[in-house]
Amino acid sequence: MTTAERIEREQETGPGADLTPVAVPAARATGCPFDPAPELERALLEEPLTRATLWDGSSCWLVTRHQDIREVLGDPRFSADATRPGFPFLTAGAREFATGSPSFIRQDDPEHARLRRMLTADFMVKKVEAMRPEVQRIADELLDRMTEGRHAADLVAEFALPLPSLVICLLLGVPYGDHEFFQKHSSVLLNLRSTAEEVHIAQKGLQDYLCGLAESKRREPDDGIVSRLVARGELDDAAIASMGRLLLVAGHETTANMTALSTLTLLRNPDQLARLRADPSLIKGAVEELLRYLTIVHNGLPRIADEDVTIGGRTIRAGEGVLCALNVANRDEEIFPGGATLDVGRDARRHVAFGFGVHQCLGQPLARVELQIALETLLRRLPGLRLGIPFEDVPFRHDMGIYGVHALPVAW
Repeated sequence: MTTAERIEREQETGPGADLTPVAVPAARATGCPFDPAPELERALLEEPLTRATLWDGSSCWLVTRHQDIREVLGDPRFSADATRPGFPFLTAGAREFATGSPSFIRQDDPEHARLRRMLTADFMVKKVEAMRPEVQRIADELLDRMTEGRHAADLVAEFALPLPSLVICLLLGVPYGDHEFFQKHSSVLLNLRSTAEEVHIAQKGLQDYLCGLAESKRREPDDGIVSRLVARGELDDAAIASMGRLLLVAGHETTANMTALSTLTLLRNPDQLARLRADPSLIKGAVEELLRYLTIVHNGLPRIADEDVTIGGRTIRAGEGVLCALNVANRDEEIFPGGATLDVGRDARRHVAFGFGVHQCLGQPLARVELQIALETLLRRLPGLRLGIPFEDVPFRHDMGIYGVHALPVAW
């Protein structure tokens, strides 16, 4: 079909009528578990801007090309406001999570910018770099406990998960003794199989917990983020709790899964693992490459068009939803030649694993520091690290909004 014929058909039937929709979340029945779902990879090669069918039968646009995704995420005509009709959700539970008590990542400027600025100083590179000794101390203590008198453990439960959990609790002023409570509720929020009611209950549980924490900080302030938000006097406890919930959930789930998945990926790529062990100065760049290669947001970053916008030669109409497939864009051969292969020496700085534009991840400096320290410490202290079960038995998180592994038995 020529461009003129496509435009004529769009005028008659609507944009994208010539496309075969891709079901999202995309099934992963075959292929390497580190790769995007095969249907999404085919979309990048055949129709980088195509249609997607969602859980409720509704449809949206699916964007897979790196350049197009940067255009969408950098264009203020695409809204992050999840309350707008037509906003794309992966499940009914995801809709409840995004709209039940929305945080600033589901708001647009100027309100988004106003709230985000309240946290910017806490995640600036200079501030986070100053935390390296503390993060290193936590990593070493966790490995001391994990390896004492033993030669096998679950890396997720004993290292990858508690490391970022301890750090984000420290930053927020949340008692780490409550970690089982917030990890359990976070798991419900991110599970693609959770019903809207289950998500509502989990979200309310976290919201009530953090409202109570805000009230306690009013009586007994400390140096944590929650206490400082209370002291500003600009937000009520519900707004502080929503902000705290975002940081608490995102602050441990993302880095925990990247740590475990990165470790597994290196174990499956022994030549790349050997390069890192031989030259630890590659760690910083290797973290960027692992972020690109793995990109644990597997089902798209959602937006909705405020007005008609042309992306990749196609018209996205006002009110139409968009999913930006970050993991597919990070394998785009035009930007990352040989992108299906892990190369710890690659310059991967143009990846979009943290998103792009004004909504890109606020906590990315912290995530980088945690990942660099976690991987360097593991490789240095456990030279004999190996997978403790057959690779085929590793429980990948195909059922979760944040990809990774549920457990990672290792030995050394």
